[in-house]
Amino acid sequence: MSLACIHTHTIFCDGEDDVETCCRTAFSKGLACLGFSAHAPILKKTGLTSEWHMTEKNLPKYIDEVEAAKKRWEGRLPVYLGLEVDYIENLMGPADRDIQDLNLDFIIGSVHYVFPPKGNPFTVDDKAGNVLRGIREGYGGDPQGMVEYYMNAQEAMIRAGSFDVLGHADVIRKHNLGPGKQKNRIFPEDSAYYRAKITSLAALLAGRGVPAEVNTSGLNRGLMTDCYPSLELLKLFRENRVPMLINADAHKAEHIGGNYEKARAEMLSAGYTESLIFEGRKDGRSVWKSEKL
Repeated sequence: MSLACIHTHTIFCDGEDDVETCCRTAFSKGLACLGFSAHAPILKKTGLTSEWHMTEKNLPKYIDEVEAAKKRWEGRLPVYLGLEVDYIENLMGPADRDIQDLNLDFIIGSVHYVFPPKGNPFTVDDKAGNVLRGIREGYGGDPQGMVEYYMNAQEAMIRAGSFDVLGHADVIRKHNLGPGKQKNRIFPEDSAYYRAKITSLAALLAGRGVPAEVNTSGLNRGLMTDCYPSLELLKLFRENRVPMLINADAHKAEHIGGNYEKARAEMLSAGYTESLIFEGRKDGRSVWKSEKL
């Protein structure tokens, strides 16, 4: 199985290593390609402050550095320029004209933020204590409101389109294993409403022909015992013939390619026999090749 990663974060956002270090690591591990996907700036559009998104002023420098890396590594490692763009209803998303005008090689569309009826917006993958506080203050302690907002936002993003990969489709599960590995710490994954939401998500994505990622970030950080998506959601993706690729969502160079054997095993268990490798952009569309697992 060929390895690749187009979900990579550097010091331009919340990553710990620079572009060149990531390129060297990917090359040393024999990756078929490396794509950079800094968290797109959000302050100007949303008014939200964040320590993990790239700033507007650093966007041109980020583009220049990745484009320079493309040239340095030409013939040795294909390097691609991308962004991970948050979808926040009525505020921003991958389909925004300013994002599309950047002529990126790829865009990862992701949802992180929920806006509860009370209290402040919060991210579903924040520290567990912050997520639990957000549920308590914003949803009266009922996690169903958070789950519904998150899943509805993903569906709205899919309908809006203009992205190439669905990022970590159920990152909302990030802290569902608590101390002692007790399950359903944040919300019940076996509930009827959650199962209905992921079933709907898989069917909607299938109709758009957009691939999703098997994301090993939770494993790489020691927070999870499986990948995003869960095996249950991965099976739903397979039933709906959603194409999949493996990404590390690396925030450290050493995580590039991390836990890919686990990802492969989960894909095989779900019934997949192939994964996708990114090959760039042609005529305004992302190009992929299939690799046997």
